[in-house]
Amino acid sequence: MRERLRRLLSELMRVPGLSGHEGRVRRHLRQALDGLGIASRTDRLGNLIATLAGDPAAPTVMLFTHMDQLGFVVRKIEADGRVRVERLGGVPEKALPSQQVLFSIGDGRDVPGIIANKSHHATTPEEKYRVVPYSELHVDAGFASAAEVLAAGIDVGTPVVYAPAVVELANGRIAGTAIDDRAGCAVLVEVAQALRAVEPKPTVHLVFSVQEEFNLRGAVTAARALAPDIAIQLDLILATDTPDMAARGDVRLGGGPAMSLYSFHGRGTLNGTIPHPALVRLFEQAAAAEALPLQRSAHVGALTDSAYVQLVGAGVAAIDVGFPMRYSHSSLELCDLADLEGLARLLVAAIAGIGPGFSLERDDFEQ
Repeated sequence: MRERLRRLLSELMRVPGLSGHEGRVRRHLRQALDGLGIASRTDRLGNLIATLAGDPAAPTVMLFTHMDQLGFVVRKIEADGRVRVERLGGVPEKALPSQQVLFSIGDGRDVPGIIANKSHHATTPEEKYRVVPYSELHVDAGFASAAEVLAAGIDVGTPVVYAPAVVELANGRIAGTAIDDRAGCAVLVEVAQALRAVEPKPTVHLVFSVQEEFNLRGAVTAARALAPDIAIQLDLILATDTPDMAARGDVRLGGGPAMSLYSFHGRGTLNGTIPHPALVRLFEQAAAAEALPLQRSAHVGALTDSAYVQLVGAGVAAIDVGFPMRYSHSSLELCDLADLEGLARLLVAAIAGIGPGFSLERDDFEQ
């Protein structure tokens, strides 16, 4: 399993898919599902959905993760060929200068570029410690005129992403672009393969959602159409095992999958997720039965699709589970393949425990 996860994750990290432009990622995932004999469909917004039919008396499950990534769109093309960009998603401005990027135009037509960084020899003492706002930056792709930029297929609105990269590190750890949330996509494909053989099981809707980095849009549309009883969302869980993060928790890279007990964004979008107690118990029991570690996280500053999915219809019982990850939203994020494998095993075991008698009555759990 670990080798399959490594291979698929590596493939997915190399495929550009900015929010609203996920087509190449979607087609890659559809091909992976086709290879497993699992039929899938695409809705109007672009979500990829596959349904594994199960016991109609059991609560239905929507198991989902997002396939888009953050980045930029072209805002302006200067006469001298420099390109200005608009930020899409939570891109860290302090880490942008000198980054390599890719204008995502189409297979075989993508154009590389770099985000310009003022020459150090000309940088004043005051400038050395200033974070340059993205609006002041430009991308240099080597063009000498606006006409050359347009001839290359780049125009206002063209998607731009961090240059796709995969870096295999020691101890089964892997770094690269868009681990958030291509790692979740790889895990979801692995879970789909395993769930085919699980009987009995509930009906499970597998959703690879779009536009998560653009205000959490795709998963909500899918939930409205599927009307699940339970929503299980896969995403990163912030690893806190580096000195800069130590005060925020005890989630360790390589320490196994994790679940979020509390998330709240708090910056503009006042939303978050407090998981349904039935699902907290479900994952705790599944982890114990499978002898799997299960880490716990509670954070302000994070937001996932589940924050809105839980509000669909009469309400959906929701929980966020995921894999520890370092360096979120940077051009090179980092995760541990062992955590991805543990997450896949945990999800299969937990979903297998959802049967006709599975209670979502809160008074059965809340003291």
